Amino acid sequence: MVTTSARSRSAPRFRWWHALGIFAAANAVSVLPAGVGGDEAFYNDFERPAVAPPDWLFPPMWLFLNVTSLMALARIANDPEQTGDHRRVYALEGGGWVLFAAFNTLYFGLRSPVLGAADTAAGLTVGVGSLVYSLRVDRRAGLLILPRVLWLLLATSVSAWVARHNRDEFLSRRD
Repeated sequence: MVTTSARSRSAPRFRWWHALGIFAAANAVSVLPAGVGGDEAFYNDFERPAVAPPDWLFPPMWLFLNVTSLMALARIANDPEQTGDHRRVYALEGGGWVLFAAFNTLYFGLRSPVLGAADTAAGLTVGVGSLVYSLRVDRRAGLLILPRVLWLLLATSVSAWVARHNRDEFLSRRD
């Protein structure tokens, strides 16, 4: 017979509705300034490096990266042993979701490739930290975060290039 306390210790802390709530909240905030795909005309009008992904790739790629990140978070949260590394992953992943939600406002809403590049670089930094601590806690969780880090390596180089070679409407305003 399983006691109530044993059952509560083995019950998952992080369930599918937690993942759905994080996903829904971050994506709702993200789409407010420019819609699901962002402002394709704004992105496509920029001079971009040859390695820049096409605008249509961003929504499905971020859907994949959001899902794999939430799968990693579920693995970490449902680990019966909770350590300082677990808490570091939670803090880093929380920061990553805030940066994800803020990107469209900074890039499309404010029309600032510089702020978009800064957000992307910050997301890469947070992603690398999350990858390192996740690998310490649960190798599979770390491997689920790896695609996001790889994407953000590309995205950071492209966004820095775009910020350097194009006008930033927000930061060049003179009032």
